[in-house]
Amino acid sequence: MGFLGDLTLQRLLFIVSSLFLLGTVAGLILRFTAKSDKARATVSNMNTRMLTWWVLLAVFALACVFQQTGLIVMFGIFSFVALREFITVTPANPARHRTLFWSLFLFTLLQYVMIALGWYGIFSILIPVYAFLFIPIYYAIAGHTEQFLERTSRIHWGLMICTYCLSYTPALLTLKVPGYPKHPVNLVFYLIIIVEASDILQYVWGKLFGRTPIAPKVSPSKTVEGFVGGILSASAIGTALYWATPFLWWQASIICLITTLVGFAGDLTMSAIKRDRGVKDYGTLIVGHGGVLDRADSLCFAAPVFFHLTRYFFVN
Repeated sequence: MGFLGDLTLQRLLFIVSSLFLLGTVAGLILRFTAKSDKARATVSNMNTRMLTWWVLLAVFALACVFQQTGLIVMFGIFSFVALREFITVTPANPARHRTLFWSLFLFTLLQYVMIALGWYGIFSILIPVYAFLFIPIYYAIAGHTEQFLERTSRIHWGLMICTYCLSYTPALLTLKVPGYPKHPVNLVFYLIIIVEASDILQYVWGKLFGRTPIAPKVSPSKTVEGFVGGILSASAIGTALYWATPFLWWQASIICLITTLVGFAGDLTMSAIKRDRGVKDYGTLIVGHGGVLDRADSLCFAAPVFFHLTRYFFVN
């Protein structure tokens, strides 16, 4: 059964499934007890999100059946869709579409192939160096000088966030941590748990106690209370789950705090882009969450930081 035979992963899946079950039951109860229209709308949104989380958990478990290949392919598809969503919020033109063909199919594919091969020296520089050089060279040779910097920077941004940064999540499978499984899928799931828990708990704390907007011009719904409560709660969860990692409990606490802070910054940054483009979501693929990029924005920023903290301090 692939990675699913790992006892630690089984424990993590059981814990997450149990929490999802509690959330589902609570949602059903609230559905029949909510009094006001606003409360019913909030509960309906929560139940829709809960159903989507079940689907995403099932997709992750299915990918684990096919071990490393399954997870890399899954995140490769996520990157492809997220990059497409990112590009669609910017004006389109034929010249950009031709460049996007190479960006989407060549660099995204090569990035994940290099991760599958475990070639850190290549996948760590493929997009920041070679894609960075290729895209403006292509535009220059094609003679497309109008809005040159704007065009190239948008594609660079899309590739860096949606492909390069997100790919560091399955890249955790390439790390060889002494005393830890050969392909540490538990680290992948652990990272996803703490980042997504931070997002969810910021929403919950904000709904319950939120009063002070933290960045009203970027995301009016985000509050200081939600930020503090979500970050601390998610860090506490990550600390409690330290047994699934190569970290000691205090190391897990520090790493989770850094990771969730960077994840929040990523969410805020990607919200600023949506605000600039005048859109609510990057897509509609994930019901109740928007697009893939709406759900993965925090992970895109958190994954490279988590990867390098782990690689620098725990890999010989």
